[in-house]
Amino acid sequence: MAKKVLIIDDDFDLVEAMRITLEAAGFEVIDAQDGERGMEKMKAEAPDLVLLDVMMSSMDEGFHVAYKIRQDADLKDTPIVMLTAVGNQTGFQFDPGKDADFLPVDEFLEKPVNPKKLVDVVHQNIKV
Repeated sequence: MAKKVLIIDDDFDLVEAMRITLEAAGFEVIDAQDGERGMEKMKAEAPDLVLLDVMMSSMDEGFHVAYKIRQDADLKDTPIVMLTAVGNQTGFQFDPGKDADFLPVDEFLEKPVNPKKLVDVVHQNIKV
Protein backbone atom coordinates (compact mmCIF):
# COMPACT_ATOMS: atom_id res chain seq x y z
CA MET A 1 0.00 0.00 0.00
CA ALA A 2 1.29 3.44 -0.94
CA LYS A 3 2.36 5.84 1.78
CA LYS A 4 0.03 8.83 2.07
CA VAL A 5 1.29 12.42 1.96
CA LEU A 6 -0.92 15.36 2.91
CA ILE A 7 0.01 18.70 1.35
CA ILE A 8 -1.35 21.73 3.22
CA ASP A 9 -0.72 24.73 0.97
CA ASP A 10 -2.87 27.42 -0.63
CA ASP A 11 -0.80 27.62 -3.84
CA PHE A 12 -2.77 25.41 -6.24
CA ASP A 13 -0.03 25.29 -8.89
CA LEU A 14 2.63 24.25 -6.38
CA VAL A 15 0.34 21.59 -4.89
CA GLU A 16 -0.30 20.13 -8.34
CA ALA A 17 3.41 20.13 -9.22
CA MET A 18 4.24 18.35 -5.94
CA ARG A 19 1.33 15.93 -6.46
CA ILE A 20 2.64 14.91 -9.90
CA THR A 21 6.17 14.46 -8.53
CA LEU A 22 5.10 12.46 -5.48
CA GLU A 23 2.57 10.28 -7.30
CA ALA A 24 5.25 9.45 -9.89
CA ALA A 25 7.42 8.32 -6.96
CA GLY A 26 4.66 5.99 -5.73
CA PHE A 27 3.02 8.08 -2.99
CA GLU A 28 -0.69 8.70 -2.53
CA VAL A 29 -1.28 12.46 -2.29
CA ILE A 30 -4.13 14.35 -0.63
CA ASP A 31 -4.31 18.10 -0.14
CA ALA A 32 -5.92 20.91 1.80
CA GLN A 33 -5.77 24.61 1.04
CA ASP A 34 -5.68 25.91 4.63
CA GLY A 35 -4.87 24.86 8.15
CA GLU A 36 -8.43 24.13 9.24
CA ARG A 37 -9.07 21.78 6.31
CA GLY A 38 -5.61 20.35 6.81
CA MET A 39 -6.40 19.39 10.40
CA GLU A 40 -9.68 17.82 9.28
CA LYS A 41 -7.86 15.75 6.67
CA MET A 42 -5.15 14.82 9.20
CA LYS A 43 -7.82 13.32 11.45
CA ALA A 44 -9.84 11.69 8.66
CA GLU A 45 -7.02 10.38 6.46
CA ALA A 46 -4.14 9.68 8.90
CA PRO A 47 -1.36 10.58 6.44
CA ASP A 48 2.14 9.16 6.84
CA LEU A 49 3.71 12.62 6.36
CA VAL A 50 2.58 16.25 6.06
CA LEU A 51 4.04 18.89 3.75
CA LEU A 52 3.01 22.14 5.43
CA ASP A 53 3.27 25.66 4.04
CA VAL A 54 4.10 28.48 6.47
CA MET A 55 2.26 31.39 4.86
CA MET A 56 -1.34 30.74 3.90
CA SER A 57 -4.29 32.86 5.11
CA SER A 58 -1.90 34.47 7.60
CA MET A 59 1.88 34.91 7.64
CA ASP A 60 2.27 32.19 10.28
CA GLU A 61 -0.69 29.84 9.78
CA GLY A 62 1.64 26.88 9.18
CA PHE A 63 3.31 27.41 12.55
CA HIS A 64 -0.06 27.19 14.30
CA VAL A 65 -0.96 24.02 12.40
CA ALA A 66 2.36 22.43 13.36
CA TYR A 67 1.66 23.18 17.05
CA LYS A 68 -1.85 21.68 16.77
CA ILE A 69 -0.49 18.53 15.17
CA ARG A 70 2.15 18.10 17.88
CA GLN A 71 -0.43 18.66 20.64
CA ASP A 72 -2.85 16.01 19.29
CA ALA A 73 -2.17 12.60 20.81
CA ASP A 74 -3.23 10.77 17.64
CA LEU A 75 -1.24 12.97 15.24
CA LYS A 76 1.82 14.09 17.19
CA ASP A 77 4.21 11.52 15.71
CA THR A 78 3.36 12.34 12.09
CA PRO A 79 6.45 13.74 10.36
CA ILE A 80 6.07 17.36 9.29
CA VAL A 81 8.10 18.88 6.46
CA MET A 82 7.60 22.62 6.43
CA LEU A 83 7.55 24.39 3.07
CA THR A 84 8.69 27.97 3.26
CA ALA A 85 9.58 30.94 1.15
CA VAL A 86 10.54 32.84 4.31
CA GLY A 87 14.26 32.43 3.63
CA ASN A 88 13.91 33.89 0.15
CA GLN A 89 11.77 36.76 1.40
CA THR A 90 13.52 37.59 4.68
CA GLY A 91 16.90 35.86 4.65
CA PHE A 92 15.93 33.97 7.82
CA GLN A 93 16.93 30.30 7.77
CA PHE A 94 15.32 27.65 9.97
CA ASP A 95 17.48 25.01 11.60
CA PRO A 96 15.59 21.99 13.00
CA GLY A 97 18.39 21.35 15.49
CA LYS A 98 18.26 24.87 16.94
CA ASP A 99 14.62 25.75 16.30
CA ALA A 100 12.89 22.51 17.42
CA ASP A 101 11.47 24.09 20.58
CA PHE A 102 10.24 27.09 18.65
CA LEU A 103 8.91 25.12 15.70
CA PRO A 104 8.40 21.37 16.12
CA VAL A 105 8.87 20.13 12.56
CA ASP A 106 11.15 17.46 11.17
CA GLU A 107 12.53 19.22 8.12
CA PHE A 108 12.36 22.45 6.14
CA LEU A 109 12.17 22.79 2.36
CA GLU A 110 12.66 26.16 0.72
CA LYS A 111 10.26 27.12 -2.07
CA PRO A 112 10.46 26.66 -4.95
CA VAL A 113 10.90 22.97 -4.22
CA ASN A 114 13.30 20.94 -6.32
CA PRO A 115 11.39 17.75 -7.35
CA LYS A 116 14.27 15.37 -6.61
CA LYS A 117 14.90 17.03 -3.25
CA LEU A 118 11.18 16.78 -2.44
CA VAL A 119 11.09 13.03 -3.07
CA ASP A 120 14.36 12.51 -1.16
CA VAL A 121 13.12 14.46 1.88
CA VAL A 122 9.78 12.63 1.91
CA HIS A 123 11.58 9.25 1.74
CA GLN A 124 13.96 10.29 4.54
CA ASN A 125 11.18 11.45 6.87
CA ILE A 126 8.36 9.03 6.22
CA LYS A 127 7.84 6.15 8.62
CA VAL A 128 8.42 2.84 6.92
